Amino acid sequence: MTDATLAAAHWRARHAQSHHRLSEAEVEAFGRNGFHFPVRVFEPDVIAGHRQRLEAFEQRMGGPLGGQMRNKPHLLFTWVDEIVRHPAILDAVEDILGPDILAWSSSFFTKEANDPAFVSWHQDSTYWGLSDPDVVTAWIAFSDSVPENGCMRVIPGTHLMDQIPHKDTFAENNLLTRGQEVQVEVDLARAVDVTLQPGEMSLHHVLLVHGSEPNHSNRRRIGFAIRYVPTYVRQTAGPRDSAMLVRGVDRYHHFDPEPRPKVDFGDAERAVHKRITEDAVKILYRGTEKTG
Repeated sequence: MTDATLAAAHWRARHAQSHHRLSEAEVEAFGRNGFHFPVRVFEPDVIAGHRQRLEAFEQRMGGPLGGQMRNKPHLLFTWVDEIVRHPAILDAVEDILGPDILAWSSSFFTKEANDPAFVSWHQDSTYWGLSDPDVVTAWIAFSDSVPENGCMRVIPGTHLMDQIPHKDTFAENNLLTRGQEVQVEVDLARAVDVTLQPGEMSLHHVLLVHGSEPNHSNRRRIGFAIRYVPTYVRQTAGPRDSAMLVRGVDRYHHFDPEPRPKVDFGDAERAVHKRITEDAVKILYRGTEKTG
């Protein structure tokens, strides 16, 4: 029996349940390939409204959402909190992870028009410190995401390879925290472009090798990534971690519960966000001289 067949059998046994959003065949394909797309979660007018909120705030701040503000924005803005909890997203995630779900982190990945920013080939799991590889990223397109403007690219089946050695580059235009990249030959002939229209999302496994090229177009590419974990996952590195329960029941309490924002970018919200993201940086940068 091949690794792919074993993976499919594992997912089939684990998810012998009624499906909310994904079919049995789609769940099996996720187990075999490590990704699934597209899934429509917002209608065009709804995602356009979310984009308008984001860009209105950026205009108010005088520039793109950057620094630590691009991470865990669901702690700062009520409308982002609503996205993280949206049933259309959680129904699909539940089909893969089960009914008890934490939102562990979220980030905006924005490439400006003709932007040299890129994402090197990597696995998400490399520096996250989580105990189990049962982690799914939901990547929601706020704009179109196509090869021309630097859409995500994935290498099917690489989530079956376990953890791959990575090298820190801290490259100037790399959108990753440490500019990390895999230390194996990536077969570009097998790469799949994850093309999405506004309001669609992709799902990918924490061990899947993926990356993206710069934006060579004259328009912005905006994506919002949410990392979901089942409640039995725990943090194994750095200070005690935190997460937000978004569905089901947390019977394990491995993470400190994060509060929902009551107002957009309020004083209390900013204080909570600052404390939590500073703790997260300690985990992500452990073993280096970087502090943020």
